[in-house]
Amino acid sequence: MPTSVTMPALGESVTEGTVTRWLKQEGEQVEVDEPLLEVSTDKVDTEIPSPAAGVLTKIIVAEDETVDVGAELAVIGGDAGGDGGAPAQEAPAQEAPAQEAPAQEAPAQETAAAAAPAEEAPAPQPSGDSGGGGGGGGGTTVTMPALGESVTEGTVTRWLKQEGEHVEADEPLLEVSTDKVDTEIPSPASGTLTKIMVAEDETVEVGSELAVIGGDGDASGAAAGAPPEAPAEPASAEDQEMPAAPAAQVQESAPEPEPAPASGGGGDGGQGGGAADGTPVTMPALGESVTEGTVTRWLKAVGDEVSADEPLLEVSTDKVDTEIPSPASGTLLEITVGEDETVEVGAQLAVIGSGAAGGGAPSAPAAPAAPAQQEQPAPAPAQQEQPAPAPEPQISPEPTADFYGEGQGQPGASSAPAPAAAPAPTPAPAAAAPSGDGDGGGGQYVTPLVRRLAAEHGIDLSSVEGSGVGGRIRKQDVLAAAEQKQAPAAAPTPAASTATRTPSPAAQPDTSLRGRTEKLTRLRTVIARRMVESLEVSAQLTTVLEADVSRIATLRNRAKRDFETREGVKLSFLPFFAKAAIEALKAHPVVNSSIDLEAGTVTYHDTENLGVAVDTDRGLLVPVIRDAGDLSIGGLSRRIADLAERTRINKVTPDELGGGTFTLTNTGSRGALFDTPIINQPQVAILGTGSVVKRPVVMTDPDLGEVIAVRSMVYLALTYDHRIVDGADAARFLVTVKDRLEAGQFEGDLGLA
Repeated sequence: MPTSVTMPALGESVTEGTVTRWLKQEGEQVEVDEPLLEVSTDKVDTEIPSPAAGVLTKIIVAEDETVDVGAELAVIGGDAGGDGGAPAQEAPAQEAPAQEAPAQEAPAQETAAAAAPAEEAPAPQPSGDSGGGGGGGGGTTVTMPALGESVTEGTVTRWLKQEGEHVEADEPLLEVSTDKVDTEIPSPASGTLTKIMVAEDETVEVGSELAVIGGDGDASGAAAGAPPEAPAEPASAEDQEMPAAPAAQVQESAPEPEPAPASGGGGDGGQGGGAADGTPVTMPALGESVTEGTVTRWLKAVGDEVSADEPLLEVSTDKVDTEIPSPASGTLLEITVGEDETVEVGAQLAVIGSGAAGGGAPSAPAAPAAPAQQEQPAPAPAQQEQPAPAPEPQISPEPTADFYGEGQGQPGASSAPAPAAAPAPTPAPAAAAPSGDGDGGGGQYVTPLVRRLAAEHGIDLSSVEGSGVGGRIRKQDVLAAAEQKQAPAAAPTPAASTATRTPSPAAQPDTSLRGRTEKLTRLRTVIARRMVESLEVSAQLTTVLEADVSRIATLRNRAKRDFETREGVKLSFLPFFAKAAIEALKAHPVVNSSIDLEAGTVTYHDTENLGVAVDTDRGLLVPVIRDAGDLSIGGLSRRIADLAERTRINKVTPDELGGGTFTLTNTGSRGALFDTPIINQPQVAILGTGSVVKRPVVMTDPDLGEVIAVRSMVYLALTYDHRIVDGADAARFLVTVKDRLEAGQFEGDLGLA
């Protein structure tokens, strides 16, 4: 049977989404959890993974089309000749096709509960008669996907759902991190999250089991196990009738273990004990080469209440630092991995369970409903309100650190502040208030980025009203508060213009870090280690040349308006530098090579895979433009802008952060004339471009002889590995780049020919 790919619900108030890019085309093979397309809403841009393995047989919604949530986007069929492929497609991570029934029954039960509440009571009875309580325990298995060619493990950074909560197919279920990328993992099936196997901050290998999703009836296994008891059936029927909301499964799981002890069955008591085990939080695989992750900070303590999708802990790999959300709502029962501990992908980090599970056993048979009502009001509002907030991808896109080259006109991240969220989620802070997080903002958890911005601008988070989901304080809220704070000081500037100038905010001391000692982030530790290793393994030195780019500056002024209209990105100097460097690499292959002293070999690459340094809030990352030698100025501009944007918002894939053969870094974006960049191993060279500045230069005029003219000048600094590249080779390479830039013959690429 073919598997439908549908538009997931990416937030409570999100009703539609736009397909921005298909990552696979019709006829191509796709694996389970492999990114299939990119979608965009008014709040988030994200990738949608494939719900099944097979062939993309049909694309129903084209790029740039907007459809409602739940609309069918594509169809994935089985492999050629795939006998028995239908069960694998519908639930790729299941252990047995027979376990599909609970996942398929979940939507039907929900529809029946919403359409006719009177029909809810009979719903659990058939499951009890059929003995589904035992068979539904298997469910659909959620596994750690392969997030890149070289990624072998991932770290579970945050569970967006908790045990006992309902989840839809393709709905974001958890966030995982590898050494190259942070991403969300969607649910492979609809149903109830019955068990979490890997806790947050745990690292497991690709293919490891992360969680189990069963049908809606799986959560009522305790009640189904005691069908002869007359009181048990009305109790389960009541539980299903009361909510009439997505919180039904959570409310069922809390009271049902209590009627089980009331029936006096020893087996039922065993089921109740199993439910108390809770949902495990595991370390996800965040890249093909990532095999472990480090727990950097727990945002909740044992005994704290946590809501689904609420940040639970922070983890770090050698490429990324990220938050792990709670996979379910409940109580943090156990933390199995302490701070600063490193575990493999798939390892259990913590256990989240229901606070009512422990108190249900001693309840008397005569009053099973009373304790349920006493314990339920606390979690119930949280369960009913918390599923409303979407998994907060808003927070991860927040870092909008500048791209090396943005100062030259390269487009930056379009992070316009979102309007205030609908007032519907405002009760969420009340549900999260018991967590008692002391990060500011009235007990609300705030991300490290928000805390840092608040400290930099001197903003008291308790005075900031959050516009995010559930009242969360976002980056835009802090920036808006900073602007309001500076507004009164800006008013008297006309009077003070003749007096001493007040220092700009950037010139004021950073009180957030002064006098502090804190632990390095995992990414910063990796960067530090690799920079030192690069200097230790290769003999590096830098040659600097000066180039006159006045003709390119003139071309930019002539073409930049039409170019932006045609290409959709601004025209900066960077694609010209990239184009000239790529052409020079073809003429000087020794600069586009790799050396292996142990094997005694040198490899001259037959393609130009250009790495472009991107400055992010997390640290310096180098995404790679593959086959850059085949691209024009327009193509390079689009690829640079796309990679820089996705790198900043943590949407770059692991494979896009590796495989480079030469690197370009635009240190002039912050006004630097030149520097001596460090080689990105195993490459043998890196080109740094300085700031383009106008200054007087002595030139030779054919009629006037030597004259002084104002020209646009730039320094080109090439750091190279002297083990394979000699000084003369470096100089010849730079002269080739210089001549190409000074000639300025790019009219054909700009449509000016």
